[in-house]
Amino acid sequence: MNRLALLAVGVAGLTVVAAGPAYATPEAAADQTVTTCGNSGLQAGLLTRLCAEVTGNAVQFYGKVSLAGPPSPGSPAPAPKELSTTLSVEVVGAGAPPLTQDKPVLFTATTLEVRGPASTVPCGTTVRGTFGVASYPWTPRPVVHEVTLTC
Repeated sequence: MNRLALLAVGVAGLTVVAAGPAYATPEAAADQTVTTCGNSGLQAGLLTRLCAEVTGNAVQFYGKVSLAGPPSPGSPAPAPKELSTTLSVEVVGAGAPPLTQDKPVLFTATTLEVRGPASTVPCGTTVRGTFGVASYPWTPRPVVHEVTLTC
């Protein structure tokens, strides 16, 4: 076989391998909790992220707030910061208004979680969460995360 033919066979083999999933995950048991998180964002000078815990057909969203980076060496610890958080959850395509929770929190230098209420929805439903953080003079720039319950 010449080099061109070997190259063609190699590329064809790689194409077949690449067409499959990047990795296989076993099906989650009905009582097993699966946690996923969306992209992070900067709000009120802090790093924010929205995550969802799914167990069967129950879903709970929670927002995480942390420092955007480590403090400079030798600098004083960051002062506590009063934050106004908003966590909204809605079923995509249902037409119902989102369930919204506004909660004031005090952020110190450690990661903070703001949990929303747990909801039970039918299998196959897509649920969207939105998490916003504000602190004077910064307005919220919410992060969004969606999950589809596969049950």
